[in-house]
Amino acid sequence: MIEITGLCKTFPGSRDSEPIAALQDFTLTIEDNEFLTVLGPSGCGKTTLLRLIDGLMQWESGDILIDGEPVRGPGPDRAMVFQSFALMPWASVLSNVTFGLELRGVPESQRKAKAMELIEMVGLSGFEKRYPTALSGGMQQRVGLARALAVEPKVLLMDEPFGALDEQTRRLLQEELLQIWETRRTTVVFITHSMEEAVLLGDRVVLMSARPGRIEEIVPVPLPRPRSSHISSVEASPEFAEITTKLWNRLRDMQTSRRHRAAGVHGADAPAQERTA
Repeated sequence: MIEITGLCKTFPGSRDSEPIAALQDFTLTIEDNEFLTVLGPSGCGKTTLLRLIDGLMQWESGDILIDGEPVRGPGPDRAMVFQSFALMPWASVLSNVTFGLELRGVPESQRKAKAMELIEMVGLSGFEKRYPTALSGGMQQRVGLARALAVEPKVLLMDEPFGALDEQTRRLLQEELLQIWETRRTTVVFITHSMEEAVLLGDRVVLMSARPGRIEEIVPVPLPRPRSSHISSVEASPEFAEITTKLWNRLRDMQTSRRHRAAGVHGADAPAQERTA
């Protein structure tokens, strides 16, 4: 279980700019084996939240506990999958996947066997000796996923992992990720800009406010599991449409309100009906 309580994170400003409050009084509990998706406007602190859970940044106040233990820095119980793939370009697929196991001192024969199993699981058998430059974006992301899974983390943190991919590849990887999660049931925190992706993958969707990021609403996704074998019927269901529409309406309202505040709509130049509403 991940328990986040009263979390605040501010980035210092430069000489000519004010500090930026990324997260403020952020409180959330993530259950064991839950697939939690996080959605919100650009710049609302989604990636910052993920990096704080991973222990890659310090914060000013609040607590992050994983199974009751405070997060003080990166740890073997967590693994991150980035949008930018973050592979070692000089290393083969096999070497990239075994990298985390090598750091943990796993014997070569064991880490190779584990990596080969995962490479097959993500559909890259036959590409073990290839280098990242010889792989498509979707294949590189499969390598990143296999590398993260190799260390058997309690928590898998995914920062828009499919955001840079074409639509066909994205849908294939969504299906594969669901299949893997349905088998392994690792706790997943998944950042996305896509309402459809958030609903398709998640048990709950955390909707964040514009910066500073707070929880605007937590939307349960009561769609039956497993979903990987019938994604098309899930997406065609009335429940799927209802949840995605609700999320879009909330996001649109947040963005519209923010633009109005920034433009001073309620000042002297606002339309009469808005000034008197």
